[in-house]
This record gives sequence, structure tokens and C-alpha cells, in this order.
Amino acid sequence: MKNLSSKLNSTIMHMVLIFYTLICLFPVYLLVNNSFKSRRAIFKQPLSLPNEETFSLAGYLKMFSRVDFGVFFYNSISVTIITLFFVLLFGAMAAWALSEYKFKGNTMLGLYLAFGIMIPIKLGTVSILQLMNSLNLVNSLTGLIIIYIAQSLPLAIWILTEFMKQLSNELKEAARCDGVNEYQLFFYIVLPLLRPPMATVGVFTMVPVWNDLWWPLILAPSNGKQTVILGMQQYIGQYVTNWNAIFASLSLALIPVIIFYLIFSRQLIRSITSGAVK
Repeated sequence: MKNLSSKLNSTIMHMVLIFYTLICLFPVYLLVNNSFKSRRAIFKQPLSLPNEETFSLAGYLKMFSRVDFGVFFYNSISVTIITLFFVLLFGAMAAWALSEYKFKGNTMLGLYLAFGIMIPIKLGTVSILQLMNSLNLVNSLTGLIIIYIAQSLPLAIWILTEFMKQLSNELKEAARCDGVNEYQLFFYIVLPLLRPPMATVGVFTMVPVWNDLWWPLILAPSNGKQTVILGMQQYIGQYVTNWNAIFASLSLALIPVIIFYLIFSRQLIRSITSGAVK
């Protein structure tokens, strides 16, 4: 009976997982499917697969006819990768300091950093724009990277701090007794153990940065500095919207996100399920 119950629970869990997967993939299916249809078919037959009458590459041809759309992808990829690198590096270093070293003001500093999770950075848009303008960082990718690092660090520090508190003190003390200094302990022992939570932080950082429209519109609206999401807005007009080009652009914009999930999916699942099963 116990084996039967276990198999039944496993079957139910798999069915639930498949159900939620289908729900998550349905918008992706609609997006990619309609990117290969004519404008009329998008509105008349949005759920059907493209056939000989409805198949059209007008959206992709329109998108690739613009030479600068490759620049938009390059800008988005550059901003996202650099932001990820510094968020993971600075977030891990700050989390290590807060979790490992006890000093006066440790708790208050942690609470101060946590305010960034509760208070949206967009509330300071005007002040940030003035600051960036005074530093000559408007219409530059550097300004975008700085803003994205600032808005992503609080959550990264909070997540990594909680995981670092779970690391074995015996392991760290044994490394120190063997003559390992603090830098070697952090980079060669602690960081490899934090791959699952760092993958989680990476996902939580990449998706908002890649899909963001607000800060590119405010800080980098000029030609040559636009990101994919901002560049796609050129197809949205006051009276006419090129839906073929929008669906084509969004379909290609999904590729880096999907690749990132496939690379870090195992570590992400390990991080989410950590402690769930004893």
C-alpha cells in the first residue's frame, strides 16, 4: 500500500508539473506561432498553426530590414551580462561580510540594504536622471548598467546572506586552520558552494533587466543605445501597429532568456527545493 501511495503521489505531481508547464508555455506558443502569420490571420485565427494561406515572414523581414536591430540585441546582451557579473560578485561579497563577520551596525546595515527590496527605485527617477546627467551618463550603456546593479543588489544580498548562514562553520574553521586566507576561503570554497542560490539570483536579475522598458526609455533613448524592448516600440504607432514585426521581435527576444534558463535550470531547482526535503 505504501508503494502504491508513493507511485500515486508521484503520478499526481508529474501531472501537476505537466499542467503548469503547459500553462507557462501557452503564451510562448501564441507568440512564436503568430510571428509566422499574416496580419489578417493573427486576428482571425490566433490559435491555429500557420498554413499555406496564413504563413508569412513579413514580421521577420521587416525586423531584419533594419540594420540597427542587431545593435539593439548587442546592447541588451552587453548590459545584461555585465549587470549579472557585478550583481553576483558584489552581492556575494556583501552577503559574506554580513553573514560571517560580526561588527557594530551589522543588523542595521542589513536592514538598510533590505530597504531596496521594499522601496522601488523608480520612485527616484527624476533625481536619478539629474544625477546621471551631471555625470554625463545619459544616453550611455554605462548609466543603464549602474542603475540595474543598484536595483538588483538588495535582493541578491538578501538571498545570498540567508544561504551563507547555512554553511558549515566547521568547514570554514578547518580551512582557516590549514592556512587559507579570507580571500581564498571566499573565492575557492564558499562561492562554489553557492552555485544554486547564485543561479537563482541570476535568473531574478536577468529577466527584469532584459525585459525592462522604463530605464532604457529614460536614460538611453537615442539611436545606437536602445535595447531590444525599447527598439521594438518603433513598431507601435499612434494609429497603426505592425503586429507581425512585434511578434517576430519578441520571439527572438525570448531566445537568450530560454538559453539562460536551460543552462541554470538544474541549479535553480536545487536552490528552490533546498531544505524542502529532509
